[in-house]
Amino acid sequence: MEKKNEITKKERDDIFEREFLPHIDSLYNFATYLQNDDEVAKDLLQETYMRAYRFINYYEKGTNAKAWLIRILKNTFINEYRKKSKAPIKVELEETYQQVDDSSDDEVQNVDLREEVYNNLVGDEITSAVNALPVDYRLIILLCDVEGFKYDEIAKIIDVPIGTVRSRLHRARNMLKDKLKDYAEKRGYKVE
Repeated sequence: MEKKNEITKKERDDIFEREFLPHIDSLYNFATYLQNDDEVAKDLLQETYMRAYRFINYYEKGTNAKAWLIRILKNTFINEYRKKSKAPIKVELEETYQQVDDSSDDEVQNVDLREEVYNNLVGDEITSAVNALPVDYRLIILLCDVEGFKYDEIAKIIDVPIGTVRSRLHRARNMLKDKLKDYAEKRGYKVE
């Protein structure tokens, strides 16, 4: 993508406020689906908006800002995912002592009420099935079926040919169909 001429701070702030900020709720929802953790999703959203502001010279004013932002979010997510999957597991010494102390006292349990509520809301069969999909398939399902992007927009966002979008979406939907078969039958749907 070609960098445009430098823009003034006022122009940068105007584009950010008018074209980027209206999509913050949609991007937050998308980040939450990707991360399945409220705090991590907020960090991802913040990083996305910081990068969007920093690289605003590459954005063409008046084009699909939501698609541009989701592409940044997706790339940030994938980079972090790769970094974490290659990193060795780290254990904090203080946390280890805390776990030992907690396990010796079975009568007292520290319950984070907010986490319990969040887990119960997100613990739904459908959300669990979507979250269990491999990242590439989860991205496609979220972009198409949750965010409502068209195939050609998704192809641009994730930087793959449109045929790849179609085949991944087909596979992702079949995976979800298999995972949710029992769930659908329990609710009275005929599953073939």
